[in-house]
Amino acid sequence: MDDKERLTDDERRKRGGAPDPVLPGEQAPKVTPPRPVAVSFWLWVAGGVVLVLGYVQLLTSKSAIIDQIVKQTTDPKYTPQIIADGVTSRLWYMLFGSVIFVLLFLLFAYKAREGTRSARTVLTVLPIVMLLLIFVIAPIINYLTLVAVLLFVIALVLLYLPSVAGYFPKAGRKP
Repeated sequence: MDDKERLTDDERRKRGGAPDPVLPGEQAPKVTPPRPVAVSFWLWVAGGVVLVLGYVQLLTSKSAIIDQIVKQTTDPKYTPQIIADGVTSRLWYMLFGSVIFVLLFLLFAYKAREGTRSARTVLTVLPIVMLLLIFVIAPIINYLTLVAVLLFVIALVLLYLPSVAGYFPKAGRKP
C-alpha cells in the first residue's frame, strides 16, 4: 500500500468515504467525533434517562391518574376497577416501551457518534415514531417526558449542524 491508500478513518470520512471495515480479531480504530456529535450522544443518553424516569414517576403516581379518570368517566359500564386495571397495564406498557426506545436511541446514537449516516437518519425518525405512539396509544405524559423530548430535539439538531456534515459521508461517494 502506498501513502495515498493509508488514510485514517477521519481523513477518509472528510473525503466522503466510509471508515475501513474492522475484521474479526482486529481492534477498531479510535474515532474522534466532532464536539457537536459527542455532545449529541450524551444528550441522547440524558434524554433516555429522563424519559424512563418520567414513566417511572407516572407509574408511582398512578393512583392520582386513576382517580382523575374515574371522576371524568360518565359511562357506568366502566367501573373504577376496570379503569384501574387499564391504567395500570397501560402505564407498565409505556414504561416497557420507553425502555425499548431508549435502547434503540442509545444504539443509534453510538453508531452516529462513529459517523454512520444511516444512524443519524434513524435518529431522525425514531423520536417521531415515539411521539406518535405516545399521543395515539396513551396520551398520558408529564413534564419529564417533555424535557426528554426537548433533549432529543437538541441532540438531533446537533447532528445536522453544517460543521459536522463532513463527518457523515453520503453513501456512494468516492474518496
